[in-house]
Amino acid sequence: MAPPSPPVPEGDRNRTGNSCVNSVGRLIGRSAEMAIIDGLFGTAIARGTALLLTGEAGVGKSALLDAAALRASESGFRVLRVVGSQFEEGVSFSALNQILQPLAGEIAALPARQAETLQVVLGLSEGRPTELPAVTNAVHILLSRAASESSPLALVIDDVAWVDRPSAAVLSAVARYVRTGSIALLAASRTGDESFLSSTGIPAYEVQPLDDVSANELVTERFPAMAARVRRRLVAEARGNPLALLELPVSLNDAQRSERGTLPTVLPLTERLKRIFSTRVGALPDATRKLLLLAVLDGSGELHILRQAMGDPDGLTELCPAERNGLVQVDTLTGRLVFRHPLTRSAVMDLSTSAERRWGHLVLAADLPEGSERRARHLAEAAVGPDDQVAALLHQVAYSTLHRGDAVGAVTTLLRASELSSTGTAKGRRLAEAAYLGANITGDLRNVRALLDRAGRADPVGADSLAAAVAAASQLLNGEGDVDTAHQLLVGAVDHHHELPDGADDTILREALHTLLGVCFFGGRPDLWHAFDQAVARCRPCSSDPLLTVMRGAFGDPAHAALSVLDGLDERIAGLHQETDPTRIIRAAVSATYVDRLPGCRSALRRVIDDGRSGGAITSAIEALFLLANDAYTSGQWDELRRTTDEGLGWCATYNYRVLGCTAQFLQGLVAAAQGDSTTARQIADRLVSWGNPRGLGMLRVYASHIRALSALGSADFDAAYRFLGEVGTPGQLPPHMPHALWLLLDFTEAAAHSGRHSEAASHVAAVRKTDIPSISPRLAMLTDAAEAIATPDFVDHELFEAAIATPGAERWPFDWARICLAYGERLRRAKAGVEARVHLEAALRTFERLGAAPWSARAGNELRASGIPIRTVIPGAAPPSQLTPQERQVAQLAATGLTNKQIAARLFLSPRTVAAHLRSVFRKLNVTSRAGLRDALTGLTRSTSPAALEDSTPSTP
Repeated sequence: MAPPSPPVPEGDRNRTGNSCVNSVGRLIGRSAEMAIIDGLFGTAIARGTALLLTGEAGVGKSALLDAAALRASESGFRVLRVVGSQFEEGVSFSALNQILQPLAGEIAALPARQAETLQVVLGLSEGRPTELPAVTNAVHILLSRAASESSPLALVIDDVAWVDRPSAAVLSAVARYVRTGSIALLAASRTGDESFLSSTGIPAYEVQPLDDVSANELVTERFPAMAARVRRRLVAEARGNPLALLELPVSLNDAQRSERGTLPTVLPLTERLKRIFSTRVGALPDATRKLLLLAVLDGSGELHILRQAMGDPDGLTELCPAERNGLVQVDTLTGRLVFRHPLTRSAVMDLSTSAERRWGHLVLAADLPEGSERRARHLAEAAVGPDDQVAALLHQVAYSTLHRGDAVGAVTTLLRASELSSTGTAKGRRLAEAAYLGANITGDLRNVRALLDRAGRADPVGADSLAAAVAAASQLLNGEGDVDTAHQLLVGAVDHHHELPDGADDTILREALHTLLGVCFFGGRPDLWHAFDQAVARCRPCSSDPLLTVMRGAFGDPAHAALSVLDGLDERIAGLHQETDPTRIIRAAVSATYVDRLPGCRSALRRVIDDGRSGGAITSAIEALFLLANDAYTSGQWDELRRTTDEGLGWCATYNYRVLGCTAQFLQGLVAAAQGDSTTARQIADRLVSWGNPRGLGMLRVYASHIRALSALGSADFDAAYRFLGEVGTPGQLPPHMPHALWLLLDFTEAAAHSGRHSEAASHVAAVRKTDIPSISPRLAMLTDAAEAIATPDFVDHELFEAAIATPGAERWPFDWARICLAYGERLRRAKAGVEARVHLEAALRTFERLGAAPWSARAGNELRASGIPIRTVIPGAAPPSQLTPQERQVAQLAATGLTNKQIAARLFLSPRTVAAHLRSVFRKLNVTSRAGLRDALTGLTRSTSPAALEDSTPSTP
């Protein structure tokens, strides 16, 4: 067999070396893929679109990206390219920098805030701290402005699994909202690799190996002198993998080709390809291998950096052997050094020694500015033992990384800084700060305890520092639910906050106080709140945080203090569209929870969730999901509530957020109670109490009582509802540390009034009026008017009921509004105003049925039947024969279940004497003499009466 053809000239080879391109630039066997890519670009001119190419290593994904970039450029697209590198994964925004460089001249034309953000990301300005949502927003605006129908953008991303995390978070958001501009996003990743695009929902296309016909054509084109027998064996061994088809023949030595004409011993394809690249790299001159090592360690591909490092300002002569061997090339579009395939980079690293790698990092660091992040990271990689100077540099880099929105990178950097610290004090402090960031931002509580243990062992004296206390308290509260220990830990640490390093006191102190506020809320005890207020007072002016004041008033004690902070809260909510910090968004939304301002936070909360889905602030994303679920409950979007809480509970299980998970369970329990799923509601309430009571989580007991009371109210068991609510508080009293009392306003009044406790109901409404709760929101004003009307016995207060029902925007709270309509209809029917009652009872019934609130639908339906209204719905177990009046049927049905006359009277708003009279009439008509025979008589008569007859019958008014 004759030797293969010499290496193909640069213009005819694909940049990544795994091409299935022939000598005239045509991709062989890829017509279907190119048709899909052409369709992608054609669609993008009108509206943005995205596609992810997947496939095994060497299958030709990069070749397709090269061809696509060329096709896009020829079609008038501005092409922006980036290649992920496993050696730049730890450098924040390194991939994003590659994308933004060609657009750098257009950044100045952006609004000032977005321009400043991108200048910080590019390292061109110190600027103020920048969060990932801010970067995402700025990049989205920049790309949207740069793209137009006349000049659309093409984003081509290779090796997406190796894109650094903050760049990945930004690009994932771009992928999600790519349809908003003339942008085509085309990316490639190996099959099975998780990447930032995995959760975006963009379509994926798996690139398949070449078929035998195309494989033969490629080998014949590239190696025309190859013997047919060897070509057949090569095609069989390569299994359609273009990289194997092109590289295996080159690896054959002269003896193998001329003497035996056989391929190497059979190896797994990936290992065989690795061996090929290792052999080719190992054959290079030492100077060339050193240059390639510097290129790999640097990762930027910038030639001027390599020239400086090699001391060769006029050229890079050592690069020529690698270029001639087809391992690297200089990209003509960007002027950067490009490795033809990731396996080349891997081979360079595998063949280098640790001493050579340290040399490379030191050489690269020497030419970088003092204090730069890249210099600090190179020095850290070169360090072989403790180095306090490098550790201090990394400490600074960690917080600059955090300010750019990469919390995960900040934690990683702090951990490396702790490893390089020579003293226990510095090591313990940095470990504690890593734990604090992990607990409050990145959201992974699983590692917090281990980090704190390490910090304590390194520096026992500083183990109670404020950073350590915040991390430990977050872990204790969210993971273990230990309220008292978390509270004691934080209060003690706040008193000694001067132990923190310079410049970090204010930030971590504010975090400590916000964490303490959350502990107090879930603890639900006045003594916890008193200690919080004292801690805040001691820390002024250092702790002067307007948002903390707003949260204390609107969330901590809305009944008594919300009115004083509502203007500040409304101002913050109005500015959320510009807010980028997930923590500040969540705190504003939490403040809005009990004062009915969550709708104004929806858009910002969705941005926080998107950030969490992209690997950002997980803790904030979980809270955002549950805040949206909270809003979904009051707005009657109960299916959405289930979807949202299910997603959040999945995250809670993954990241060990047990207390936050209880919030979602509470909301699911409320819906279960409202819809009549008493088993689920009871199980959730029991779980909340059994887990929360031993841990001092008083708020979970409140949640459980609310669920149980709502379930009892739905079935008109007012005595039970009053008993459950009595476990939370006393009607007529609004304790200063019970924010949930605003949610129970109507429940307290209804349970008290309908169980004969009219004075308690009236005193509760009076307490609500005294604190001016109705001024907080239209919803609370509506509920207060209705509660006062309900609290007045034996009198229809038309004015209050009508005012409540006619509240502007009442349709935003359908369940509350329907309950008020039901109460009004019940009162009117008892007052013999049947025609007026029907209007409100029918409105209530329609709303309850739409919500799936079966027990409440049954109550409204029973009232309608009692008022003489025929309804089309046959309720299971409803009163049977037409010979009984509607009220007699109701009394008979309840008596058949075993209720006493007094219990029946309470449910139907009758006197026990009237109930007894109805039962005597029922016994006579059904020819029974006791309650024991009542159930059989009702069942038999129900079966003898057809549904049609029941529906068409018009019962008389009682």
